[in-house]
Amino acid sequence: MYSISQDELMFMAKHLAAIPVYEAFVGKLSALWPETTRKVSRSQISFYNRHLYACVSFTPAQKKAQLPERWFVLTLGLNYPLESPRVAAKTEPYPGRWTTHLIIHSEDDLDNELFAWIRQAYDFAQSK
Repeated sequence: MYSISQDELMFMAKHLAAIPVYEAFVGKLSALWPETTRKVSRSQISFYNRHLYACVSFTPAQKKAQLPERWFVLTLGLNYPLESPRVAAKTEPYPGRWTTHLIIHSEDDLDNELFAWIRQAYDFAQSK
């Protein structure tokens, strides 16, 4: 069972309602890819294999009025533009590198489709 670290708890301090969903997310992620390391900074929690493949932040990828009560932004680095109604925003900061933002607000969001996208981001980062 995943237990949130002190650094993660401090990062989430202004968003306490999101902690249960974040814990469920990291628990599933850790079960699938136990070699993943996490780094907490002021603006995000980054997830690495050899390279950064995902991060969690509270930078709104939508208008704040459209956001649910509890939420976090999951950002994935992919080699293609992800087309899904679940995508809140996407950009191509470098040719062939797409940054995709998804709003995660409940454990229902942590489904097979999401983890298939995370797997693709994981593999893309691993191939660099």
